[in-house]
Amino acid sequence: MRETNGQRFTPGASSDLSAREVLVPLFRRKKALLVTFVFVFVIVLLLALIKGPSYSSRMAILVNRERIDPLVSTEATTQVVANTPPVAPEEVNSEMELITSRDVLEKVVVANGLDQPHQGFSLSDLIHPHQTREDRIARAEKTLAKKVETSVTTRTNMIEVTYSASDPQLCYGVLKSLGDAYTAKHVAVHRPTGSYEFFARETQKYQADLEDAETRLRNFSRQNGVAAPDVQRTNLALQAAESVGLQHVAEQAIAADTERIQGDQEQMKATPQRSATTQASAAADKLLGDLYSSLLAARTKRTQLALKYDAQYPLVREADQEIAQTKAAISQAEGMTFVSQTTDRDPTFELVREDLAKTRADLAAQRANLTATKRSVQSIQEQMVVLDQQSIAQQDLLREAKAAENNYLLYLAKREQERTNDALDNTRIANVAIAVPPAIPVLPTLGWPTIIVIAFGVALILSIGLAYGMDYLDSSFHTPAQVIDILRVPVVITVAKKTA
Repeated sequence: MRETNGQRFTPGASSDLSAREVLVPLFRRKKALLVTFVFVFVIVLLLALIKGPSYSSRMAILVNRERIDPLVSTEATTQVVANTPPVAPEEVNSEMELITSRDVLEKVVVANGLDQPHQGFSLSDLIHPHQTREDRIARAEKTLAKKVETSVTTRTNMIEVTYSASDPQLCYGVLKSLGDAYTAKHVAVHRPTGSYEFFARETQKYQADLEDAETRLRNFSRQNGVAAPDVQRTNLALQAAESVGLQHVAEQAIAADTERIQGDQEQMKATPQRSATTQASAAADKLLGDLYSSLLAARTKRTQLALKYDAQYPLVREADQEIAQTKAAISQAEGMTFVSQTTDRDPTFELVREDLAKTRADLAAQRANLTATKRSVQSIQEQMVVLDQQSIAQQDLLREAKAAENNYLLYLAKREQERTNDALDNTRIANVAIAVPPAIPVLPTLGWPTIIVIAFGVALILSIGLAYGMDYLDSSFHTPAQVIDILRVPVVITVAKKTA
């Protein structure tokens, strides 16, 4: 039996434990307590040193109803915004399940290389020496699911996601990839699948139809040599009306010229071709002048001959005879009178004849004009028929092009609407928004002061527990009360043990 420090024990005294009695086992086992404390403290510090500092990154996701999923329809509908009910807790829980879903975590594992084999020694490689890439992805996904912590902030629609690792870049990369994969998963779950691809495919189809219709419309104009059949047909109709009017004018002119020719011919029959214009009478002055000149010449000649010859001389007698003849001629000329009369074409006849010739020329011209006008009218009518057919064909092509254009613009607007929704979904996915994006942690989760405090606490608790355990398992008596309780023997006095 061990003794206490010379204290007298009185039977029947109170058996309640005092603070001294509680601390006595620690003093009895102080060596084991100190060794255990130092060992545990050093082990915890070594483990913290080997593992390195731990970093934690945080991301917050807000579940709301700010956006309404658009109505997927081929009609040009307008989205009507209505009052939406509040977010139910079930919806928040569903979003939490989507965050930690298997396919989302697998994408995060692949994006951050968590499935890559570790450099150097690895316990996992030792346990699973022949694991495939799929096995590594599956194990990394399970490990990631344990490290990713999700929680809902009290009385809010905020989902807090936390991830801890020894690498701050890895913390940020995991949460960033998790947010991207989660938003993509949310889109795939809550929005119609393949709506953008459908409208994009239909847009390309109707764009090809529109280009084909426009090509056929251009080829139609090029092949037929006409750009606007309706306009040309209208112009030809005006020309045809003018040509018909000219045709009637030509017919009237022909009838008038025919009647005029008949009138001119009758007038020419009743009108003489020539008529006297002037008539004058005068004496034979010129003849008398010539005769007096001849008489003078004859007398001059006789005078000259009379100077040389006798009156009976033949030359003188011949001169006398010539003078007598000249006098007789003068006497006869004095009794003569000359009449001068001038005739010319009748002016009325000539006027009628000229009018007849002009009218006949006009008649021939009007008949040629009438023939040409008839051919022109016939040609214009034939062209109008052709243009009418071309206009019908062009209208069909225009309707096809217009219908293709309307369909193309409709599906283009729908495609842009879906593209806009997809673009908006990258930052505000329908009813979900990344309220607090992840950031690269700068300070570790646990600093060395905290680690030292934790190591001290763990070492203290384990050492104290070990001391009390060893004392509990020791079968020797430690106090007089134990002797009384177990042996039922009264203790008179206790003597302290002397140590050498």
